Amino acid sequence: MIRSLIVAASCCLCGVVGLIGSANNSAAWALDINVGVLRVDYPVFAPVSRYDRKPENLGFAGALLGNQDNETTGSFLGHGFSFKTKPTTPEQLEADVAKLIDDGIRMIVVLGQGDDVLKVVDAAGPDVLVFNAAAPDVALRGENCRANLLHVAPSRAMLADALAQFLVWKKWTRWLLISGSNPDDQRLAEAYRRSATKFGAEIVEERVFEDTGGSRRSDSGHVLVQRQIPVFTQETKDHNVVVAVDESDVFALYLPFHAWTPRPVAGSGGLRPVSFHAAHEAWGATQFQRRFERHNGRYVRPEDYNVWVAFRVIGEAVARSSSADTAVLRDYILSDAFELAAFKGQKVTFRPWNGQLRQPVLLTDSKITVSVSPQEGFLHHRSPLDSLGIDERESACSAFGN
Repeated sequence: MIRSLIVAASCCLCGVVGLIGSANNSAAWALDINVGVLRVDYPVFAPVSRYDRKPENLGFAGALLGNQDNETTGSFLGHGFSFKTKPTTPEQLEADVAKLIDDGIRMIVVLGQGDDVLKVVDAAGPDVLVFNAAAPDVALRGENCRANLLHVAPSRAMLADALAQFLVWKKWTRWLLISGSNPDDQRLAEAYRRSATKFGAEIVEERVFEDTGGSRRSDSGHVLVQRQIPVFTQETKDHNVVVAVDESDVFALYLPFHAWTPRPVAGSGGLRPVSFHAAHEAWGATQFQRRFERHNGRYVRPEDYNVWVAFRVIGEAVARSSSADTAVLRDYILSDAFELAAFKGQKVTFRPWNGQLRQPVLLTDSKITVSVSPQEGFLHHRSPLDSLGIDERESACSAFGN
């Protein structure tokens, strides 16, 4: 009996010594991780709906929550996390990147258009790891890719494929494609054309809605829309669904209930593909939503979620690799060992051929999550998630050496 007690006490002592040793190792490996967040602000018209007005802390709110989550994990490992946020302009962007670099920051999350994301990457240099949290440009993942640029925001190809899969699953395969006249609208329209070909849908007719500028909201706005949209959509070929392509936020929200032929609307209005939405509650998302709302007094937006994901990618990579070296972190993030829970029903990972985050895409009507793509039956030899967007064999990216 006494011998048993002595052995038990010895085992307990070994455990304590092990914990002390682990704590000492953690102290020896302590890391301070400082992340920069750049949000490029552009002059814009007021949105069609006042519900879509951008909050002042757009994106930055996601950084706050992501940093708190990283601190929770990092506190057990002796890792400290902090961040700096900076709203900027295209003209001031490169100077602000230089300031972050001078402050010792080697990881930057960017909310901006494609050309400005490239400005950040090129100004920061190859030793800085940059996360694209907003730009959907396919070219950023293709011919304009950079080895130190990772994408947490889905591409236009991924968003278009996510919606196309659902429409094909519903057997709504005859599309009326209505696109805006601005360059980004046309880039998105090309993504939908590609998706239609990829999944066997038919674009029976295309029309372009010209952006004439001016105010998007007025006392007589609904009267004009009620007269103009039916005329614009009159005498079209028979179709199952209207696919609206309107990144410029000019007309798509007006299409439901106003088109000449009563058909569902999807794309930039009606049923929309998004990386995240405040109505999403499945897979533990309610807990995430409540924490976000408690800290910020508003609902989460996709930009906030994308920045949060970028921070959690960094936190997970630091915890698993026990390193703050950007080359080590990049290699781990792109490896098969990396995975992250992101409230989407399955772990998300990165495509090693272009740095794009593999992720499910939510389809929302702005009130509920209608569905989540990839849809059942759309398979891929590597992962169903790779059925969304540009596959490896199609990729024009050569910077990753795959």
